Amino acid sequence: MKQKTKGYLAFAFLGGILLTSTVLFALPPPPATMTEEEIAMEEQGFTITNTPMDNFPDDQRATFCGVGDPKSTSYVKEYQIPTLCTQPLAIKVAPDGNVWFIESNVGQIAKFDPVSEKFTEFENEVWPEGARTMSWGMDYSSDGAMWYTDEMFDTIWRFDTIGEKYEAVTFPASEEGSLPQKLTISGSNIIVNDFTGSKITFFDLSQYVDEITYSSIVAPIPNSFTGDFAVDSENNLWYTNWVPQVTGLLLKFNIEKYKQDSYLSSTGMDIPLENYFEIYDLPEDLNTANGLSIDENDNVWIADTSSSFFFKFNPNTQKFTKFVTSTPQESTYGNSTGIIKSPISRPYWTETDMNGNLYFNEQTSNQLAVFNIDSEQLVEYMIPSKNPNWADCENRSNSNCGVAQIFGFDVIDNYIWFTEWAENKIGVVDIKKPLPFAVNTNVESITFKKGETETISLNIDTFSSNIDDINFNFAHTASTVTKSSDLLISYEFNNFDEIIVSVTASEFALSGDYKLLLGVFNSEVSVSKYIDVIIEP
Repeated sequence: MKQKTKGYLAFAFLGGILLTSTVLFALPPPPATMTEEEIAMEEQGFTITNTPMDNFPDDQRATFCGVGDPKSTSYVKEYQIPTLCTQPLAIKVAPDGNVWFIESNVGQIAKFDPVSEKFTEFENEVWPEGARTMSWGMDYSSDGAMWYTDEMFDTIWRFDTIGEKYEAVTFPASEEGSLPQKLTISGSNIIVNDFTGSKITFFDLSQYVDEITYSSIVAPIPNSFTGDFAVDSENNLWYTNWVPQVTGLLLKFNIEKYKQDSYLSSTGMDIPLENYFEIYDLPEDLNTANGLSIDENDNVWIADTSSSFFFKFNPNTQKFTKFVTSTPQESTYGNSTGIIKSPISRPYWTETDMNGNLYFNEQTSNQLAVFNIDSEQLVEYMIPSKNPNWADCENRSNSNCGVAQIFGFDVIDNYIWFTEWAENKIGVVDIKKPLPFAVNTNVESITFKKGETETISLNIDTFSSNIDDINFNFAHTASTVTKSSDLLISYEFNNFDEIIVSVTASEFALSGDYKLLLGVFNSEVSVSKYIDVIIEP
Protein backbone atom coordinates (compact mmCIF):
# COMPACT_ATOMS: atom_id res chain seq x y z
CA MET A 1 0.00 0.00 0.00
CA LYS A 2 1.00 3.61 -0.47
CA GLN A 3 3.03 4.82 2.48
CA LYS A 4 1.62 7.59 4.67
CA THR A 5 4.75 9.71 4.57
CA LYS A 6 3.32 13.09 3.58
CA GLY A 7 3.71 14.27 7.18
CA TYR A 8 7.47 14.18 7.29
CA LEU A 9 8.10 14.94 3.63
CA ALA A 10 7.62 18.60 4.50
CA PHE A 11 10.79 18.70 6.58
CA ALA A 12 12.67 15.84 4.91
CA PHE A 13 12.74 17.73 1.62
CA LEU A 14 13.97 21.02 3.09
CA GLY A 15 17.07 20.54 0.95
CA GLY A 16 14.80 21.09 -2.01
CA ILE A 17 16.07 21.30 -5.55
CA LEU A 18 19.66 22.46 -5.93
CA LEU A 19 20.51 24.44 -9.06
CA THR A 20 24.05 25.45 -9.93
CA SER A 21 26.71 24.97 -12.54
CA THR A 22 29.73 22.73 -12.43
CA VAL A 23 33.26 23.49 -13.47
CA LEU A 24 35.94 21.39 -15.09
CA PHE A 25 37.48 19.24 -12.39
CA ALA A 26 41.25 18.99 -12.04
CA LEU A 27 42.75 16.16 -10.01
CA PRO A 28 45.95 16.81 -8.05
CA PRO A 29 49.15 16.04 -9.97
CA PRO A 30 50.68 12.64 -9.28
CA PRO A 31 53.43 12.67 -6.67
CA ALA A 32 56.98 12.13 -7.77
CA THR A 33 58.26 8.61 -7.29
CA MET A 34 61.18 8.52 -4.91
CA THR A 35 63.61 5.78 -4.05
CA GLU A 36 62.98 6.47 -0.36
CA GLU A 37 59.30 5.80 -0.88
CA GLU A 38 60.02 2.50 -2.60
CA ILE A 39 62.30 1.48 0.24
CA ALA A 40 59.62 2.37 2.77
CA MET A 41 57.03 0.34 0.82
CA GLU A 42 59.24 -2.71 0.76
CA GLU A 43 59.73 -2.41 4.51
CA GLN A 44 55.94 -2.43 4.88
CA GLY A 45 55.53 -5.65 2.88
CA PHE A 46 55.33 -4.30 -0.68
CA THR A 47 57.45 -5.86 -3.40
CA ILE A 48 57.80 -3.14 -6.03
CA THR A 49 56.57 -4.37 -9.43
CA ASN A 50 55.79 -1.03 -11.10
CA THR A 51 52.30 -2.35 -11.83
CA PRO A 52 48.94 -1.64 -10.19
CA MET A 53 49.67 -4.52 -7.81
CA ASP A 54 51.82 -2.03 -5.90
CA ASN A 55 48.60 -0.57 -4.46
CA PHE A 56 48.41 -3.66 -2.23
CA PRO A 57 50.92 -5.34 0.09
CA ASP A 58 52.17 -8.74 -1.04
CA ASP A 59 49.88 -10.69 1.29
CA GLN A 60 46.76 -9.03 -0.21
CA ARG A 61 47.59 -9.32 -3.90
CA ALA A 62 45.98 -12.69 -4.44
CA THR A 63 42.78 -11.34 -2.87
CA PHE A 64 42.53 -8.19 -4.96
CA CYS A 65 44.51 -9.03 -8.10
CA GLY A 66 43.44 -12.61 -8.89
CA VAL A 67 44.72 -16.15 -8.56
CA GLY A 68 44.00 -17.94 -11.85
CA ASP A 69 44.16 -17.88 -15.62
CA PRO A 70 41.00 -17.27 -17.71
CA LYS A 71 38.68 -20.27 -18.06
CA SER A 72 35.78 -21.31 -20.24
CA THR A 73 32.64 -23.43 -20.00
CA SER A 74 30.00 -24.37 -22.55
CA TYR A 75 28.41 -20.95 -22.00
CA VAL A 76 31.10 -18.63 -20.57
CA LYS A 77 34.37 -17.37 -21.99
CA GLU A 78 36.79 -15.27 -19.94
CA TYR A 79 39.58 -12.92 -21.03
CA GLN A 80 42.61 -11.83 -19.02
CA ILE A 81 43.23 -8.08 -18.90
CA PRO A 82 46.84 -7.40 -20.03
CA THR A 83 47.70 -5.05 -17.15
CA LEU A 84 47.91 -6.73 -13.77
CA CYS A 85 45.45 -5.94 -10.97
CA THR A 86 43.22 -3.34 -12.67
CA GLN A 87 40.05 -4.37 -10.74
CA PRO A 88 37.51 -3.95 -13.58
CA LEU A 89 34.10 -2.78 -12.44
CA ALA A 90 31.50 -0.91 -14.54
CA ILE A 91 31.08 -2.23 -18.09
CA LYS A 92 29.15 -1.07 -21.16
CA VAL A 93 28.83 -2.33 -24.73
CA ALA A 94 28.88 0.46 -27.34
CA PRO A 95 26.60 0.40 -30.40
CA ASP A 96 29.54 -0.76 -32.57
CA GLY A 97 29.94 -3.86 -30.40
CA ASN A 98 33.11 -2.83 -28.60
CA VAL A 99 33.11 -3.55 -24.87
CA TRP A 100 34.20 -0.71 -22.58
CA PHE A 101 34.97 -1.04 -18.88
CA ILE A 102 36.53 0.87 -16.00
CA GLU A 103 39.82 -0.23 -14.45
CA SER A 104 39.06 1.06 -10.98
CA ASN A 105 42.48 0.38 -9.46
CA VAL A 106 44.15 2.71 -11.96
CA GLY A 107 41.34 5.21 -12.65
CA GLN A 108 41.13 4.66 -16.38
CA ILE A 109 38.96 3.21 -19.12
CA ALA A 110 39.67 0.22 -21.36
CA LYS A 111 38.20 -1.26 -24.54
CA PHE A 112 37.88 -4.87 -25.66
CA ASP A 113 37.22 -5.75 -29.31
CA PRO A 114 35.23 -9.03 -29.35
CA VAL A 115 36.21 -9.70 -32.98
CA SER A 116 39.97 -9.41 -32.63
CA GLU A 117 39.86 -10.26 -28.90
CA LYS A 118 42.31 -7.44 -28.23
CA PHE A 119 42.38 -4.97 -25.33
CA THR A 120 43.19 -1.26 -25.53
CA GLU A 121 43.82 0.57 -22.26
CA PHE A 122 43.69 4.38 -22.19
CA GLU A 123 45.92 6.01 -19.61
CA ASN A 124 44.34 8.77 -17.56
CA GLU A 125 47.27 11.17 -17.31
CA VAL A 126 45.77 13.25 -14.51
CA TRP A 127 45.02 10.28 -12.26
CA PRO A 128 47.16 10.37 -9.09
CA GLU A 129 49.62 7.52 -8.76
CA GLY A 130 48.43 4.93 -6.27
CA ALA A 131 44.85 6.25 -6.14
CA ARG A 132 42.00 3.72 -6.25
CA THR A 133 38.27 4.18 -6.77
CA MET A 134 35.03 2.26 -7.26
CA SER A 135 33.27 3.09 -10.53
CA TRP A 136 29.86 1.40 -10.39
CA GLY A 137 27.98 3.27 -13.13
CA MET A 138 28.69 3.68 -16.83
CA ASP A 139 26.72 4.64 -19.95
CA TYR A 140 27.20 5.67 -23.58
CA SER A 141 26.02 8.99 -25.02
CA SER A 142 25.07 9.61 -28.64
CA ASP A 143 28.07 11.90 -29.21
CA GLY A 144 30.45 8.95 -28.85
CA ALA A 145 31.39 9.41 -25.21
CA MET A 146 31.46 7.01 -22.28
CA TRP A 147 30.41 8.54 -18.95
CA TYR A 148 31.20 6.88 -15.63
CA THR A 149 31.20 7.54 -11.89
CA ASP A 150 34.17 7.90 -9.56
CA GLU A 151 33.49 7.64 -5.83
CA MET A 152 37.03 8.50 -4.72
CA PHE A 153 37.07 12.06 -6.07
CA ASP A 154 33.27 12.67 -6.24
CA THR A 155 33.54 12.96 -9.99
CA ILE A 156 31.67 12.13 -13.17
CA TRP A 157 34.11 11.29 -15.97
CA ARG A 158 33.57 11.69 -19.69
CA PHE A 159 35.80 9.78 -22.09
CA ASP A 160 35.65 10.72 -25.77
CA THR A 161 35.95 7.35 -27.50
CA ILE A 162 36.84 9.07 -30.78
CA GLY A 163 39.31 11.70 -29.59
CA GLU A 164 40.47 9.45 -26.72
CA LYS A 165 40.34 12.32 -24.22
CA TYR A 166 39.28 12.41 -20.58
CA GLU A 167 37.21 15.20 -19.03
CA ALA A 168 35.93 15.33 -15.46
CA VAL A 169 32.92 17.05 -13.92
CA THR A 170 32.58 17.73 -10.22
CA PHE A 171 29.78 15.81 -8.53
CA PRO A 172 27.86 17.90 -5.94
CA ALA A 173 29.08 16.38 -2.68
CA SER A 174 26.83 16.26 0.37
CA GLU A 175 27.99 17.38 3.80
CA GLU A 176 27.59 13.88 5.20
CA GLY A 177 29.76 12.44 2.40
CA SER A 178 28.88 11.38 -1.12
CA LEU A 179 29.27 8.27 -3.27
CA PRO A 180 28.18 8.78 -6.89
CA GLN A 181 27.22 5.23 -7.84
CA LYS A 182 25.04 4.16 -10.78
CA LEU A 183 24.77 6.31 -13.91
CA THR A 184 22.20 6.31 -16.71
CA ILE A 185 21.74 8.60 -19.70
CA SER A 186 18.05 9.36 -20.21
CA GLY A 187 17.24 11.80 -22.99
CA SER A 188 19.33 14.93 -22.43
CA ASN A 189 20.06 14.05 -18.80
CA ILE A 190 22.67 12.05 -16.96
CA ILE A 191 21.07 10.59 -13.83
CA VAL A 192 23.26 9.56 -10.91
CA ASN A 193 22.33 8.27 -7.46
CA ASP A 194 24.38 9.49 -4.51
CA PHE A 195 24.45 6.30 -2.45
CA THR A 196 25.64 7.83 0.83
CA GLY A 197 24.70 11.46 0.10
CA SER A 198 20.93 10.79 0.08
CA LYS A 199 20.04 12.28 -3.28
CA ILE A 200 19.46 11.75 -6.99
CA THR A 201 21.20 14.20 -9.32
CA PHE A 202 20.31 15.15 -12.91
CA PHE A 203 23.05 16.61 -15.13
CA ASP A 204 21.98 18.53 -18.24
CA LEU A 205 23.81 17.04 -21.24
CA SER A 206 22.71 19.81 -23.61
CA GLN A 207 25.58 22.04 -22.48
CA TYR A 208 29.37 21.94 -22.73
CA VAL A 209 31.22 19.95 -20.08
CA ASP A 210 32.57 23.06 -18.33
CA GLU A 211 29.09 24.63 -18.20
CA ILE A 212 26.93 21.66 -17.20
CA THR A 213 24.12 22.46 -14.78
CA TYR A 214 22.53 19.99 -12.44
CA SER A 215 19.56 19.55 -10.16
CA SER A 216 19.40 17.24 -7.14
CA ILE A 217 16.44 15.64 -5.38
CA VAL A 218 17.13 15.15 -1.68
CA ALA A 219 15.93 11.80 -0.38
CA PRO A 220 13.14 11.77 2.23
CA ILE A 221 14.91 9.64 4.86
CA PRO A 222 17.77 11.54 6.52
CA ASN A 223 21.16 9.79 6.88
CA SER A 224 20.08 7.01 4.57
CA PHE A 225 21.22 5.17 1.45
CA THR A 226 19.82 6.10 -1.96
CA GLY A 227 19.83 3.06 -4.22
CA ASP A 228 19.60 2.25 -7.90
CA PHE A 229 16.99 3.82 -10.18
CA ALA A 230 15.16 3.45 -13.50
CA VAL A 231 12.77 5.45 -15.68
CA ASP A 232 9.40 3.98 -16.72
CA SER A 233 7.48 4.41 -19.98
CA GLU A 234 5.78 7.60 -18.69
CA ASN A 235 9.10 9.21 -17.71
CA ASN A 236 8.69 8.62 -14.00
CA LEU A 237 11.87 8.02 -12.04
CA TRP A 238 11.75 5.09 -9.61
CA TYR A 239 14.40 4.60 -6.92
CA THR A 240 14.88 3.35 -3.38
CA ASN A 241 15.81 5.10 -0.13
CA TRP A 242 16.58 2.98 2.92
CA VAL A 243 18.32 2.38 6.22
CA PRO A 244 19.30 -1.31 6.70
CA GLN A 245 17.17 -3.18 9.26
CA VAL A 246 15.24 0.04 10.02
CA THR A 247 13.11 1.38 7.17
CA GLY A 248 12.95 1.65 3.41
CA LEU A 249 10.93 3.39 0.70
CA LEU A 250 10.28 2.93 -2.99
CA LEU A 251 9.83 6.35 -4.60
CA LYS A 252 8.21 7.41 -7.85
CA PHE A 253 9.18 10.91 -9.02
CA ASN A 254 7.12 12.51 -11.81
CA ILE A 255 9.80 14.05 -14.03
CA GLU A 256 7.36 15.45 -16.61
CA LYS A 257 5.22 17.22 -14.04
CA TYR A 258 8.30 18.70 -12.43
CA LYS A 259 9.51 19.99 -15.82
CA GLN A 260 6.11 21.53 -16.55
CA ASP A 261 6.11 23.36 -13.22
CA SER A 262 9.71 24.51 -13.45
CA TYR A 263 8.76 27.83 -14.98
CA LEU A 264 6.54 28.53 -11.96
CA SER A 265 9.49 27.95 -9.65
CA SER A 266 11.58 30.36 -11.70
CA THR A 267 8.98 33.09 -11.07
CA GLY A 268 9.28 32.63 -7.31
CA MET A 269 6.19 30.47 -6.81
CA ASP A 270 6.74 27.89 -4.06
CA ILE A 271 5.73 24.39 -5.18
CA PRO A 272 6.11 21.66 -2.50
CA LEU A 273 8.44 18.99 -3.78
CA GLU A 274 6.31 16.19 -2.35
CA ASN A 275 3.68 17.03 -4.99
CA TYR A 276 5.81 15.15 -7.53
CA PHE A 277 6.17 11.94 -5.50
CA GLU A 278 4.33 8.73 -4.82
CA ILE A 279 5.93 6.77 -1.99
CA TYR A 280 5.60 3.13 -0.96
CA ASP A 281 6.96 1.12 1.96
CA LEU A 282 9.49 -1.54 1.06
CA PRO A 283 8.74 -5.03 2.43
CA GLU A 284 10.22 -5.65 5.88
CA ASP A 285 12.63 -8.28 4.53
CA LEU A 286 13.97 -6.07 1.72
CA ASN A 287 16.84 -4.57 3.68
CA THR A 288 19.51 -3.82 1.07
CA ALA A 289 17.77 -2.55 -2.05
CA ASN A 290 20.59 -2.22 -4.57
CA GLY A 291 19.66 -3.15 -8.14
CA LEU A 292 16.44 -1.73 -9.62
CA SER A 293 14.99 -2.14 -13.12
CA ILE A 294 11.67 -1.66 -14.88
CA ASP A 295 10.23 -4.15 -17.34
CA GLU A 296 8.17 -3.49 -20.48
CA ASN A 297 4.95 -3.52 -18.41
CA ASP A 298 6.37 -0.93 -15.96
CA ASN A 299 6.75 -3.42 -13.14
CA VAL A 300 9.63 -2.52 -10.83
CA TRP A 301 12.22 -5.21 -9.99
CA ILE A 302 14.49 -4.81 -6.96
CA ALA A 303 17.40 -6.99 -5.79
CA ASP A 304 18.10 -7.47 -2.09
CA THR A 305 21.85 -7.87 -1.57
CA SER A 306 21.63 -9.02 2.06
CA SER A 307 19.64 -12.15 1.17
CA SER A 308 18.81 -14.44 -1.75
CA PHE A 309 15.63 -12.52 -2.59
CA PHE A 310 14.53 -10.30 -5.43
CA PHE A 311 11.18 -8.51 -5.59
CA LYS A 312 8.59 -7.41 -8.11
CA PHE A 313 6.46 -4.33 -7.47
CA ASN A 314 3.28 -3.95 -9.53
CA PRO A 315 2.34 -0.23 -9.68
CA ASN A 316 -1.26 -1.08 -10.57
CA THR A 317 -1.95 -3.32 -7.59
CA GLN A 318 0.73 -1.63 -5.43
CA LYS A 319 1.84 -5.04 -4.22
CA PHE A 320 5.24 -6.70 -3.88
CA THR A 321 5.98 -10.31 -4.88
CA LYS A 322 9.06 -12.00 -3.40
CA PHE A 323 11.22 -14.44 -5.37
CA VAL A 324 14.28 -16.42 -4.29
CA THR A 325 17.36 -17.56 -6.21
CA SER A 326 18.69 -21.09 -6.09
CA THR A 327 20.85 -22.06 -3.12
CA PRO A 328 24.55 -21.29 -3.77
CA GLN A 329 26.71 -24.24 -4.77
CA GLU A 330 29.26 -25.25 -2.14
CA SER A 331 32.12 -24.51 -4.54
CA THR A 332 31.34 -20.81 -4.18
CA TYR A 333 31.33 -20.53 -0.39
CA GLY A 334 33.55 -23.47 0.60
CA ASN A 335 32.42 -23.86 4.20
CA SER A 336 35.65 -25.54 5.28
CA THR A 337 34.99 -24.46 8.88
CA GLY A 338 31.33 -25.49 8.83
CA ILE A 339 30.28 -22.04 10.03
CA ILE A 340 28.00 -21.30 7.07
CA LYS A 341 24.60 -22.81 7.86
CA SER A 342 22.41 -20.91 5.38
CA PRO A 343 24.40 -19.64 2.38
CA ILE A 344 22.87 -16.73 0.46
CA SER A 345 23.42 -15.61 -3.13
CA ARG A 346 23.31 -11.79 -2.69
CA PRO A 347 21.68 -10.62 -5.95
CA TYR A 348 23.22 -7.22 -6.66
CA TRP A 349 22.38 -5.28 -9.84
CA THR A 350 19.52 -5.83 -12.28
CA GLU A 351 18.73 -5.19 -15.93
CA THR A 352 15.69 -5.90 -18.13
CA ASP A 353 15.24 -6.27 -21.88
CA MET A 354 12.30 -5.94 -24.28
CA ASN A 355 11.94 -9.73 -24.53
CA GLY A 356 10.53 -10.16 -21.04
CA ASN A 357 13.77 -11.07 -19.25
CA LEU A 358 15.26 -9.86 -15.98
CA TYR A 359 19.02 -10.20 -15.52
CA PHE A 360 20.97 -9.96 -12.29
CA ASN A 361 24.34 -10.90 -10.83
CA GLU A 362 24.57 -13.10 -7.74
CA GLN A 363 27.64 -11.89 -5.87
CA THR A 364 28.23 -14.83 -3.53
CA SER A 365 26.86 -17.50 -5.90
CA ASN A 366 29.37 -16.45 -8.59
CA GLN A 367 26.53 -16.62 -11.10
CA LEU A 368 24.72 -14.49 -13.65
CA ALA A 369 20.98 -15.09 -13.76
CA VAL A 370 18.32 -14.80 -16.46
CA PHE A 371 14.72 -14.79 -15.23
CA ASN A 372 11.91 -15.12 -17.76
CA ILE A 373 9.20 -12.91 -16.33
CA ASP A 374 6.28 -14.60 -18.13
CA SER A 375 7.19 -18.28 -17.68
CA GLU A 376 8.92 -17.71 -14.33
CA GLN A 377 11.88 -19.85 -15.37
CA LEU A 378 15.25 -19.02 -13.81
CA VAL A 379 18.55 -19.90 -15.51
CA GLU A 380 21.77 -19.25 -13.58
CA TYR A 381 25.17 -19.47 -15.29
CA MET A 382 28.19 -20.31 -13.16
CA ILE A 383 31.28 -18.19 -13.82
CA PRO A 384 34.29 -20.56 -13.91
CA SER A 385 36.90 -18.33 -12.25
CA LYS A 386 36.78 -18.28 -8.46
CA ASN A 387 38.95 -16.47 -5.93
CA PRO A 388 39.27 -18.51 -2.70
CA ASN A 389 40.22 -15.47 -0.62
CA TRP A 390 36.58 -14.28 -0.65
CA ALA A 391 35.03 -17.47 0.75
CA ASP A 392 35.49 -20.10 3.46
CA CYS A 393 37.84 -22.19 1.33
CA GLU A 394 40.18 -24.72 2.90
CA ASN A 395 42.98 -24.15 0.39
CA ARG A 396 43.68 -20.53 -0.51
CA SER A 397 45.37 -21.60 -3.73
CA ASN A 398 42.33 -23.63 -4.86
CA SER A 399 40.87 -21.70 -7.80
CA ASN A 400 37.83 -24.03 -7.83
CA CYS A 401 36.52 -22.47 -4.61
CA GLY A 402 35.39 -18.91 -3.98
CA VAL A 403 33.96 -15.98 -5.92
CA ALA A 404 35.39 -13.65 -8.56
CA GLN A 405 33.30 -10.63 -7.43
CA ILE A 406 31.16 -10.20 -10.55
CA PHE A 407 29.99 -6.64 -9.88
CA GLY A 408 29.43 -5.21 -13.36
CA PHE A 409 27.51 -6.59 -16.35
CA ASP A 410 25.77 -5.43 -19.53
CA VAL A 411 23.38 -7.35 -21.80
CA ILE A 412 23.23 -7.01 -25.58
CA ASP A 413 22.17 -9.38 -28.39
CA ASN A 414 21.93 -12.55 -26.27
CA TYR A 415 25.30 -11.93 -24.64
CA ILE A 416 26.00 -10.92 -21.05
CA TRP A 417 29.35 -9.11 -20.76
CA PHE A 418 30.70 -8.93 -17.22
CA THR A 419 33.69 -7.95 -15.11
CA GLU A 420 35.51 -9.92 -12.42
CA TRP A 421 36.71 -7.30 -9.95
CA ALA A 422 38.81 -9.72 -7.87
CA GLU A 423 40.21 -11.70 -10.82
CA ASN A 424 41.33 -8.99 -13.30
CA LYS A 425 39.21 -10.45 -16.08
CA ILE A 426 36.19 -9.72 -18.21
CA GLY A 427 33.97 -12.37 -19.72
CA VAL A 428 30.87 -13.11 -21.75
CA VAL A 429 27.92 -15.49 -21.33
CA ASP A 430 26.30 -16.80 -24.51
CA ILE A 431 22.67 -17.18 -23.47
CA LYS A 432 21.46 -18.27 -26.90
CA LYS A 433 23.24 -21.63 -26.63
CA PRO A 434 20.88 -24.55 -25.92
CA LEU A 435 20.65 -25.59 -22.28
CA PRO A 436 21.63 -29.15 -21.28
CA PHE A 437 18.26 -29.80 -19.69
CA ALA A 438 14.78 -28.35 -19.23
CA VAL A 439 12.40 -28.68 -16.30
CA ASN A 440 8.63 -28.74 -16.02
CA THR A 441 6.19 -29.41 -13.20
CA ASN A 442 2.84 -31.16 -13.19
CA VAL A 443 1.24 -28.19 -11.38
CA GLU A 444 1.71 -24.42 -11.45
CA SER A 445 0.48 -23.88 -7.90
CA ILE A 446 -0.59 -25.71 -4.77
CA THR A 447 -2.95 -24.69 -1.98
CA PHE A 448 -3.09 -26.33 1.43
CA LYS A 449 -3.40 -25.73 5.16
CA LYS A 450 -0.83 -25.79 7.96
CA GLY A 451 0.42 -29.30 8.63
CA GLU A 452 -0.70 -30.63 5.25
CA THR A 453 1.55 -32.11 2.54
CA GLU A 454 1.32 -31.88 -1.24
CA THR A 455 3.37 -33.69 -3.88
CA ILE A 456 4.88 -32.11 -7.00
CA SER A 457 6.42 -33.94 -9.94
CA LEU A 458 9.48 -32.20 -11.42
CA ASN A 459 10.07 -33.59 -14.92
CA ILE A 460 13.53 -33.30 -16.50
CA ASP A 461 14.25 -33.35 -20.22
CA THR A 462 17.96 -33.95 -20.80
CA PHE A 463 19.79 -32.90 -23.96
CA SER A 464 23.20 -34.08 -22.83
CA SER A 465 24.79 -37.51 -22.58
CA ASN A 466 26.27 -36.68 -19.17
CA ILE A 467 23.11 -37.23 -17.11
CA ASP A 468 25.05 -38.39 -14.05
CA ASP A 469 26.09 -34.79 -13.43
CA ILE A 470 22.54 -33.61 -12.67
CA ASN A 471 21.80 -32.40 -9.14
CA PHE A 472 18.52 -31.31 -7.55
CA ASN A 473 18.21 -27.84 -6.06
CA PHE A 474 15.34 -26.09 -4.31
CA ALA A 475 14.71 -22.88 -2.44
CA HIS A 476 11.66 -21.01 -1.23
CA THR A 477 10.59 -17.67 0.10
CA ALA A 478 9.57 -17.38 3.73
CA SER A 479 7.45 -15.10 5.84
CA THR A 480 9.28 -12.28 7.58
CA VAL A 481 8.38 -13.61 11.02
CA THR A 482 8.98 -17.37 10.76
CA LYS A 483 11.85 -17.10 8.26
CA SER A 484 12.66 -20.58 6.87
CA SER A 485 10.18 -22.69 8.86
CA ASP A 486 7.14 -22.12 6.63
CA LEU A 487 7.78 -24.90 4.09
CA LEU A 488 9.44 -28.29 4.65
CA ILE A 489 10.81 -29.99 1.52
CA SER A 490 11.78 -33.62 0.87
CA TYR A 491 12.41 -35.36 -2.46
CA GLU A 492 13.42 -38.56 -4.22
CA PHE A 493 14.63 -39.32 -7.74
CA ASN A 494 12.38 -41.46 -9.91
CA ASN A 495 14.92 -42.57 -12.53
CA PHE A 496 16.75 -39.70 -14.22
CA ASP A 497 13.80 -37.86 -15.70
CA GLU A 498 11.59 -37.20 -12.68
CA ILE A 499 11.96 -35.95 -9.11
CA ILE A 500 9.08 -36.38 -6.67
CA VAL A 501 8.98 -33.40 -4.32
CA SER A 502 6.95 -33.42 -1.09
CA VAL A 503 6.00 -30.01 0.26
CA THR A 504 4.69 -29.68 3.81
CA ALA A 505 3.25 -26.52 5.32
CA SER A 506 4.82 -26.15 8.75
CA GLU A 507 2.58 -26.07 11.82
CA PHE A 508 4.20 -22.70 12.56
CA ALA A 509 3.70 -21.30 9.06
CA LEU A 510 1.89 -18.04 8.48
CA SER A 511 -0.89 -18.10 5.93
CA GLY A 512 -0.09 -16.35 2.68
CA ASP A 513 1.51 -16.69 -0.76
CA TYR A 514 4.99 -18.15 -1.24
CA LYS A 515 7.31 -18.94 -4.14
CA LEU A 516 8.92 -22.38 -4.32
CA LEU A 517 11.86 -22.81 -6.71
CA LEU A 518 12.53 -26.31 -8.04
CA GLY A 519 15.31 -27.16 -10.47
CA VAL A 520 18.41 -29.10 -11.44
CA PHE A 521 21.99 -28.02 -12.02
CA ASN A 522 25.44 -29.13 -13.04
CA SER A 523 28.78 -27.38 -12.65
CA GLU A 524 27.96 -24.93 -15.46
CA VAL A 525 24.31 -23.98 -15.26
CA SER A 526 21.18 -24.23 -13.12
CA VAL A 527 17.65 -24.40 -14.60
CA SER A 528 14.68 -23.90 -12.28
CA LYS A 529 10.94 -23.25 -12.23
CA TYR A 530 8.80 -21.37 -9.69
CA ILE A 531 5.65 -22.84 -8.11
CA ASP A 532 3.08 -20.69 -6.33
CA VAL A 533 2.39 -22.05 -2.85
CA ILE A 534 -0.65 -20.78 -0.94
CA ILE A 535 -1.02 -21.61 2.74
CA GLU A 536 -4.59 -21.08 3.86
CA PRO A 537 -5.56 -19.78 7.33
